[in-house]
Amino acid sequence: MLWLDGSFDSPAHNLACDDALLEWREAEGGPDILRFWESPKYFVVLGYTNKIETETYESECAQRDIPILRRTSGGGTVLQGPGCFNYSLILSMERASQLGSVTGANDWIMERNRAALENALDAPVARQGHTDLTLRGRKFSGNAQRRKQKYLLFHGTLLLDFDLSLIESVLQLPRVRPDYRDNRPHQLFLLNLHLTRQTIKATLCQAWQASTLLDEMPHLRIEELVAQKYTSLEWNRKF
Repeated sequence: MLWLDGSFDSPAHNLACDDALLEWREAEGGPDILRFWESPKYFVVLGYTNKIETETYESECAQRDIPILRRTSGGGTVLQGPGCFNYSLILSMERASQLGSVTGANDWIMERNRAALENALDAPVARQGHTDLTLRGRKFSGNAQRRKQKYLLFHGTLLLDFDLSLIESVLQLPRVRPDYRDNRPHQLFLLNLHLTRQTIKATLCQAWQASTLLDEMPHLRIEELVAQKYTSLEWNRKF
């Protein structure tokens, strides 16, 4: 597997990169990819079918100059920014039979991540809900996937040293909540791990046997997706 540090200054570029990498592998094939990124700027990203008016405090986002974008994968709405570390996996569905279904992919990928992070933390890590990872009953990682015919994108967040109070200000409680949340507000439900970025990178690279640096990127397609989709009100306000 190949890996890269693939952070951009622009929220739109960070989202477009995942899609471009998935499209690239779907079209041309090649080794699986593990990408790491972290946004230097705050922005809200909606799951594909989520609605701005029910997921966010839109006026507060506008007042704080926090843009609202939409990704192509499912899952919940999240606030991105400094302290929210992200990984993205581009996996061939031939890598394992479990990847042939959404549920199978969730189970197979999440268990590998869970075990790796449990070892790094030296503390029990649980998978709760569909694709949440928790420590002592509090969520530190949310994950989602997007599938094509031959490859899939599986990506997630890892809260390291994020401003949890800001989440309270800009995100409503999600409409769909796992039972284990027990209606807790964001600050009592979420948890920062306080692991270093280097520890997270080393942990996931080892778990996924990603040892070779990716030395090329589909830059042209990233720019096209930014222009055509992620800076488009038609896309970002789709639902």
